[in-house]
Amino acid sequence: QVQLVESGGGLVQPGGSLRLSCAASGSIFRIDDMGWYRQAPGKQRELVARVTSGGSTKYADSVKGRFTISRDNAKNTVYLQMNSLKPEDTAVYYCNADRVVLTTRVTLDGFWGQGTQVIVSS
Repeated sequence: QVQLVESGGGLVQPGGSLRLSCAASGSIFRIDDMGWYRQAPGKQRELVARVTSGGSTKYADSVKGRFTISRDNAKNTVYLQMNSLKPEDTAVYYCNADRVVLTTRVTLDGFWGQGTQVIVSS
């Protein structure tokens, strides 16, 4: 019913930038919180940043001042601008939609994208 598709990952040198996008599709009326998580090899998935439908944001301490999350509610899309990338940012990045209200007004929780790989290496 709802799909999240990420794009924009890749290989970048330390200090470089990448912009991730995540588009939600389906019979969507509204999406509440959206966010980005990441999972490095051998580690648990962790929150990177979240944004409410009203635009309030929350960041992990490790990315504050370097990453910016934003969203376009009309396009059901969330973005993650990543600047000053470090090797420790290497991970698979996952998009999350916390609660989705469909056009039928049915509410569904917890959608994830398939993930996009980010590698920061020289």
